[in-house]
Amino acid sequence: MNRRHLLTTAAAAGLLASGCASTASPPQAAAPVLRGTGDLGVVVLRASGTLAIIDTSHRTLLGQVTGLGDLSHASVVFSRDTRYAFVFGRDGGLTKVDLLTQAIVGRVMQAGNSIGGAISADGRLVVAQNYTPGGIKAFDAQTLALVADVPAEYAPGKLSRVVGLVDLPGQRFAYSLFDAGEIRITDFSDPAHPHTTRIPNIGRQPYDALVTPNGRHYIAGLFGEDGLALVDLWQEPPKVRRILNGYGRGEQTLPVYKMPHLRGWAVAGRRAYLPAIGHHEVLVVDTESWQEVGRIPVAGQPVFVMAQPDGRQVWVNFAVPDYHRVQVIDTTTQQIVRTLEPGKAVLHMEFTPRGESVWISSRDANRVSVIDTHSFATQAVLEVDSPSGVFFTSRAARLGF
Repeated sequence: MNRRHLLTTAAAAGLLASGCASTASPPQAAAPVLRGTGDLGVVVLRASGTLAIIDTSHRTLLGQVTGLGDLSHASVVFSRDTRYAFVFGRDGGLTKVDLLTQAIVGRVMQAGNSIGGAISADGRLVVAQNYTPGGIKAFDAQTLALVADVPAEYAPGKLSRVVGLVDLPGQRFAYSLFDAGEIRITDFSDPAHPHTTRIPNIGRQPYDALVTPNGRHYIAGLFGEDGLALVDLWQEPPKVRRILNGYGRGEQTLPVYKMPHLRGWAVAGRRAYLPAIGHHEVLVVDTESWQEVGRIPVAGQPVFVMAQPDGRQVWVNFAVPDYHRVQVIDTTTQQIVRTLEPGKAVLHMEFTPRGESVWISSRDANRVSVIDTHSFATQAVLEVDSPSGVFFTSRAARLGF
C-alpha cells in the first residue's frame, strides 16, 4: 500500500478537516488539509443557537455550526481525542459536534431545563446536570445512548435542581442539590448500577462548585448564606466542612444581579481566589488550612474569578452595572495591576493552555477579544454575534473541565 493510497483512505474515513460548516452531512471541500485539534476551540453564540469553531494559534474563525437550540446558558466539554465537542443547551439538548468536519453528529433532547455537564476521566461517559427533571443523566460518549438516569430526589416526590457537576478520578462525579442543601457523589464504575453517596446539611442553596486541580477537594458556594462547603474527597467516608463562614458579617449585602461562577480553577499556588456574593471583593483562601488569608477589593460583584495557568495572575469579570470591565490581580502582591474594558457585557474568559493569551467574550459588543497576558495588548478581535462561553480543547486534559 503506497503513501497516496494511505492518504486517500484517511480522507475517506473522515479524518480530514474541512472549511465549511454544516449541521447535516459532512461538508465538501475542494482541497481538504490534515490538521490537529489541539489548538481548536469553540465560542457559543447564544442568540442564534450557533457554535463558532476557532483556531487559537492563528486567532481566526474557522466556521460555524447551527441548529444547537437554546444556548442561553450553554457549556461545553471535549472528547479525550479533542475531536468532538459536547454542548449542553439550556433547553435540555445535548449535541455532539465534530470539530473537523464542522457538523453535528449526534443530538438528544435529554431534559426540559439543563445548565451544563461533564465528561468522565476515561472519556466514555458524558453526564448532564438538570433542573427539570432534577437529577443527572449519563450517556455513552460514542452514541449518546442513555446509560443511566439518577434522579436528585431528596424527599418523597421532590426533585432538586442540580448544580456544580464536576468529573472526578475514576468514573465518579460530584454535584450539588440547590433545593436540598446536599452534595452527592455518584460512581458509574458499573453504569447499569450507579452508586451514590449523599452528604447532607452542607448549607443553604449551593449554586456552583469546583474541584481542585489534584482532585482532592470539592468546594460548593452557598447562595443562601455567607460561606462555602468543602468536601475532602480523599477522606472515607467523605464529610463536609464549612469554610469562610459568615464572610459578609457586618457588611451590607448588595442585590445580586448575576450568580457568581466557581468553574475555572481559581487556584494559584496554595491559594484559592473566590467571588464574594453580594460584595465587591475577591476572597483569598489558604488551600492547606482553608482559612481566609485576605480580601481584594474589586470594581464590582465578581462573576468569574479565573487563575492564569501558571498562577501568576487572576482575572475577574463582573455583573451589571460593571460588566464591561475585567480586572487583573497579581498573585505575588495581591494587588490589581490592570483594569481593561474589552466591551459591554463580558460573559466569559478562557486562557490558552500556557497562559500567554486570554480570550474574552463581550456579548453586547458582538466580539471576542484576544489579550496578551503580559503586555495586556489586544492581539485580535473576532466579530461574532452575541458570544458567551469560550471553550478550548485543552480542557479535555484537565480535571473538572
